[in-house]
Amino acid sequence: MVSARPDNVTLNCQIERVTYTNPENGYTVARVRIRGRREPVTVVGRFMEPTPGEVMEMTGRWKIHPAYGEQFEVDSYRTTAPSTVNGIQKYLGSGLVRGIGPEMARRIVARFGKSALSVIENEPHRLQEVEGIGKKRVEMIKDAWAEQKEIRNVMLFLQSHEVSAAYAVRIFRQYGRDAVEVVTENPYRLATDISGIGFLTADRIAQKLGFEKTHPLRIRAGVLYVLNQLSEDGHVYYPRDLLIGKCTEILETDVDTVARAISETQSDGQVVVEETGLDAASGENRQAVYLKRFYVSETGIAAHFDRLLAAPKSVRAIDTQRALQWVQQRLDFNLADKQKAAVRGAVENKVMVITGGPGTGKTTIIRAVLEIFSRLHVRIMLAAPTGRAAKKMSETTGHGAGTIHRLLSFNYQAGGFQKNQDNPLKCDLLIVDEASMIDTQLMYHLLKAVPPAATLLLVGDVYQLPSVGPGNVLQDVIESGKVPVVRLTEIFRQAQQSRIVVNAHRINSGSMPRLDAEAESDFFFIEQEDPEKVVDIIVELVSKRIPRRFGVDPVDEVQVLSPMHKGTSGTANLNGLLQEALNPEKTRVSVAGATFRMHDKVMQIRNNYDKQVFNGDMGRISEIDEQFRQMRIDFEGRQIDYAFTELDEVVPAYAVSVHKSQGSEFPVVVMPILTQHYIMLQRNLIYTAVTRGRRLVVLVGTKKAMAIAVKNDRPRQRYTRLAARMAGPQPASAV
Repeated sequence: MVSARPDNVTLNCQIERVTYTNPENGYTVARVRIRGRREPVTVVGRFMEPTPGEVMEMTGRWKIHPAYGEQFEVDSYRTTAPSTVNGIQKYLGSGLVRGIGPEMARRIVARFGKSALSVIENEPHRLQEVEGIGKKRVEMIKDAWAEQKEIRNVMLFLQSHEVSAAYAVRIFRQYGRDAVEVVTENPYRLATDISGIGFLTADRIAQKLGFEKTHPLRIRAGVLYVLNQLSEDGHVYYPRDLLIGKCTEILETDVDTVARAISETQSDGQVVVEETGLDAASGENRQAVYLKRFYVSETGIAAHFDRLLAAPKSVRAIDTQRALQWVQQRLDFNLADKQKAAVRGAVENKVMVITGGPGTGKTTIIRAVLEIFSRLHVRIMLAAPTGRAAKKMSETTGHGAGTIHRLLSFNYQAGGFQKNQDNPLKCDLLIVDEASMIDTQLMYHLLKAVPPAATLLLVGDVYQLPSVGPGNVLQDVIESGKVPVVRLTEIFRQAQQSRIVVNAHRINSGSMPRLDAEAESDFFFIEQEDPEKVVDIIVELVSKRIPRRFGVDPVDEVQVLSPMHKGTSGTANLNGLLQEALNPEKTRVSVAGATFRMHDKVMQIRNNYDKQVFNGDMGRISEIDEQFRQMRIDFEGRQIDYAFTELDEVVPAYAVSVHKSQGSEFPVVVMPILTQHYIMLQRNLIYTAVTRGRRLVVLVGTKKAMAIAVKNDRPRQRYTRLAARMAGPQPASAV
């Protein structure tokens, strides 16, 4: 039966055949029979263990698939037992019930007819009347029938409270038969236990279940939600009074209720509240509220630096002056004074930070240090936070480098990083490049795995944007004064030929970059104040003018950056226009609020440890399978499969935010810079964007916006106490 409303259709049907089902997320392609139609029709949706013979009432809509024709897309469903003899026999013979195969199903139906299901439900002992069924098999059938009934009861309960089929499948997979009890008692557990179900979704479910807005479970979950949201803005902790203010606004409750919830989450160990000293204005103690994992990470970083600094070196002492003379002859170049100081510091100290902008010789220093330590026949490891940064490090030094995650042997199934204090890295020297990108948690795990006697060299550009994740680790380490630091400021002669390098340093020093055009320059500024025209110019530059003049691939070698996601010149709008201009592919799918096409350039926007794909990794779509609702993405030779339900982790990447570009270099960078970006116009953002370009940088916008950014040297505050912890006394043992 088909209802008359085309946008909200209800089908009464019986499953004929299950073509495909994904046991992880329940996505199913099935053929069903509908009264009035001679041939079965295809339905697609999420089902919990769909079984041939099941009778269902499905709600959804008809669609025409370009490859597979007419399909019914299911939003929700409920199951009923089949009523015909043939339906019952198919249902029982489908493998649904352990102990009953096709032949046994035929015998049961032959003996009991339409009453077969009633007998299994209410009089299972009578099954012994069927040839081949004894007491043992009766018990097996009885247990299996009860299990299937429980599954369907859970699904019915969840869907009756408007939990979508997709979430219902995940919830059942997580809690099994306890799902109804868990969701009824504390629906907010869903936000922490199940990936993809955040606080807002759990809150909607809770309200359907009758939870009041002032319910203690809601407020406690809300406090954790707000802290997690703040961590996405880079904060390791948040001041208690400011946190209470945000929570009362978001959760629509009063100060006392939130304060009580913070105390409760502190008591059960989910957050840590730490005294930070007296407030000069009020005379009251200031308090910092941490999610526990960030508190453990921040205190652990400080303790592990102490551990490294206190331990003797595994590398024998050498004559540093002779080593400097030898390495300059070996590499056939003369080191500048600051470079010599950096090499000397790396040889003589246990821990060292080298920071400097483009063209200041960081790579030269790394090569010199590698030559000296290689001569000493010690074990050397090189790492960087991202795959692109590690690849660049390998190419520029000639030594193999890997990502920090790979270095630490991350294994999702085994519970996380396999390298730690009990199973340390086997190295005497560890050099980490792009250290400004390392957030608080990753630095903690890295330091845990560094052997006490090893030498650690952190190299990075502290003037870039801080890490995407919480913290400002490299800046804090430098500010602590605990670790020797060499700041490189001199631009070397070869780099002085690059307008990109020169302008990056001008921006960093607070001076306007040189915007006058030169035919052979690698830096161009196109003045235009109309945002619509700016976008049109960028699309033309990327799709036609730059590839034609510079001979580059517009997709693989040109990267558009934007200070913002929203707005006319934000990444969302730019991606749509660039996708249309650069990728005419007809094979496409719209999911998770985005449209993806075959061969699209895409970016992973959160760490997926199971797939070993991390925030900021870029790839190309190599396959789209709408029938099975899957997509395959090529990440530099690694083919990774995504269910469509997982595509909220992926975005088109013709245009990406400046933050997401950290650690990457691109042959060509194009970026809008307009006063409508005012809130994001900061010196370190423009500096980071310009330093992403290797061969060419083109900015399109206004000089006024550029001047605002260059003058604004007050980046958004990130709440972190790492510098103070490292500078102050630390406990004897590392966390």
